[in-house]
Amino acid sequence: MDRQEVLLTIEKALSEVLERPISGLTEETALFDELQLSSLSALGLLMIVEEATGITVDPEELDIDHLRTMRTFADYVEFALRREEGLS
Repeated sequence: MDRQEVLLTIEKALSEVLERPISGLTEETALFDELQLSSLSALGLLMIVEEATGITVDPEELDIDHLRTMRTFADYVEFALRREEGLS
């Protein structure tokens, strides 16, 4: 999964969680401030992204900073994908 696919997966998951069309986000888009992501919707986002990508989110390593922007969350997802590939 390349960077663009990761970003599109996150964007699609945000649309589902926030129950409104989400498109045209940049890597600088702030998930909580600009999109009004709540802690409950963040949990839904994590579950949808886990299912869509096959990653496992480790609560021990997840930090709120991983969910600040599209960039930080995409970085986290890419890291988790690499980790999963290493386990295979």
